[in-house]
Amino acid sequence: MKIVDTSHAPRAIGPYSQAVIHAGLVYCSGQIPLDPQTMKVVEGGIEEQTRRVFANLLAVLAEAGSGPTQVIKTIVFLKDLNDFTAMNAIYEQAFGKHTPARSTIEVARLPLDVRVEIECIAAIS
Repeated sequence: MKIVDTSHAPRAIGPYSQAVIHAGLVYCSGQIPLDPQTMKVVEGGIEEQTRRVFANLLAVLAEAGSGPTQVIKTIVFLKDLNDFTAMNAIYEQAFGKHTPARSTIEVARLPLDVRVEIECIAAIS
């Protein structure tokens, strides 16, 4: 196994890594809308938070030698399922015509009280 670490995404805020590569796949930890430079939650609503989550996730994937078109599966955690439509619009922009398998789950609370967290599994180039 190889640990993925990039300064272009927030450093882990606990005892875990940004991602792990194993057997041709990259397993990305959930990304929340933290600015990697300040380690603070971005201001704004679900749209701004989802955009930051994807910027972080794509940075981790790039460091691992992967990218959005190689994502196999995502799991989206939403604080409020009423944010689904707005999150889904940003999600669609991030993946374009590529449609990985996905689960979307409403949760009671996320780290730092953010509105969205997304994790994924992707193939390596």
